[in-house]
Amino acid sequence: MTNEKVMNRWLVVFGAVLVQMCLGAIYAWSVFTPDLIAAGWTTTETMMVFSAGLVGYSVVMALAGFQLDRFGPRTLAVCGGLVLGFGYIIAGLFGGTNFWMLFIFIGAVGGAGIGIGYVVPISVGMKWFPDKKGLITGLAVAGFGFGATGWVKIAGSVGKLIENYGISTTFIIFGITFAILVSFGGFFMIDPPEGWVPDGYNEDNGGSDAGSSAVVNISGKQLFSMPQYYMMFTTFIFTTGAGLMTIGLIKPFGISALTSPEIDAVTASAMAGTALAILSIANGLGRVVWGILSDKLGPKLTIIIMTSIQAVMLFLFNFMAGTEILFYVASALIGFNFGGNLALFPTLTAETFGVANVGKNYPLVFLAYAVGGILCPIAGGKLGDMGMYSVAFSVSAVLCIVGIFLIGMVKKPDNEDAVLNKAEASV
Repeated sequence: MTNEKVMNRWLVVFGAVLVQMCLGAIYAWSVFTPDLIAAGWTTTETMMVFSAGLVGYSVVMALAGFQLDRFGPRTLAVCGGLVLGFGYIIAGLFGGTNFWMLFIFIGAVGGAGIGIGYVVPISVGMKWFPDKKGLITGLAVAGFGFGATGWVKIAGSVGKLIENYGISTTFIIFGITFAILVSFGGFFMIDPPEGWVPDGYNEDNGGSDAGSSAVVNISGKQLFSMPQYYMMFTTFIFTTGAGLMTIGLIKPFGISALTSPEIDAVTASAMAGTALAILSIANGLGRVVWGILSDKLGPKLTIIIMTSIQAVMLFLFNFMAGTEILFYVASALIGFNFGGNLALFPTLTAETFGVANVGKNYPLVFLAYAVGGILCPIAGGKLGDMGMYSVAFSVSAVLCIVGIFLIGMVKKPDNEDAVLNKAEASV
């Protein structure tokens, strides 16, 4: 296969980043919330739309992964872009500021579109870059994170779409743009020819730290019989939950921690907002940097290092938050580590259960993101309402330590398990 002329694999990277930048629109939702609140919405209602998008995105992603082989990655990516675009366009045409229309079409439908397309760039990218799985996954998911920042700026302070045209028209513009750009990026979402590998690549020395060098390909339905899956799933809940909880608490926690005789509440609020922006930027950078490190160290060891640092930072956050500069440093490191999860867990999934079925398997691991995103921020919010921020961050740190031990026990299935699962999957 090495002599067969194939597409330049870096075009896949271009398409992957383009697709993910549009799918990252879910994290740009906050740019609309001030105008919706001014129109009579409650803060809870704005968060309900956001939560509907997160849940729809996670659940549909798990279902879409099993359709990759049936429809192909290009079709699935384009379909995701069209569904996402349709949701925004309908919300703009008929929704206005109506809560249920936006809940359905921005939240549920838009989230479903994201879920359909999200796993495609990860799956295709790993197949084209078996020698750089961490880097490629990091670039793809960084596009998701940085894309949100771009859409916020276009709708808000830079492009001023909301100010000049209103929310409804902005939804329509976004919907048309998403449909076009994802469809264009999706054009490059095709798997390499069967048996193709990059020049000089040897699958047996691909840098896995998951155990045996045997090549395994566990199918999605067999995943539930593997203890490795539950170890990864639980750790993913803890590590992403800690990051999502921090994102939700950082503003009120920062105001509480920074307010002093020298710093009034208004200034403390501005500082906390700066810390949130720093966390968001570090989140995107962490996806790339930790992905690169995983290609050198292997994803399991990299997750252990990343989670260890995260546990330390969560413990220290309470003490660092009282000083402005230290608060920024801690926020940056927590965001940096949080972002790494989105690059490292897809890579560990591929290393442990095989690259061929990562499009089916990772969405099942990613369901932990939805669980962590519901449980941890809510629990943190309850503790925050009681003024017990230190307890919230300390508990998250302890859970990260538990995750370190769980990930340490993850090993690639041995030859006997691989053969057994392959046989069962073929029945």
